[in-house]
Amino acid sequence: METVSIAPIKFTANAIAEIIRLRQQPGFDASKILRVGVKGGGCSGMTYVLDFDIQKPNDELYEENNFSFLIDKSHAIYLAGMEVNWEGGLNSRGFTFNNPNASSTCGCGTSFAV
Repeated sequence: METVSIAPIKFTANAIAEIIRLRQQPGFDASKILRVGVKGGGCSGMTYVLDFDIQKPNDELYEENNFSFLIDKSHAIYLAGMEVNWEGGLNSRGFTFNNPNASSTCGCGTSFAV
């Protein structure tokens, strides 16, 4: 696995803490790495992917703040400059994405158009 030094996205301290918490859950498969990506769908055209997965041939491996994550090389153009945050409040709970490449986003913030 080759690590690229400059990650195209950033994670807030809250996001990092939540990712670490998830990795420490009983039964977590330690062979899997966080995957950040996009897929077609959602009300705005593309949906964010945030999951744990194994590395595939077209992936770039990045390391930030003592954890690793994967991005498919073909997804990097849609994610460059994005910030991933974790909202832990009662009204909005979950990962949020601040993406400067998105020309529009849906109301829930999980899908976007470029």
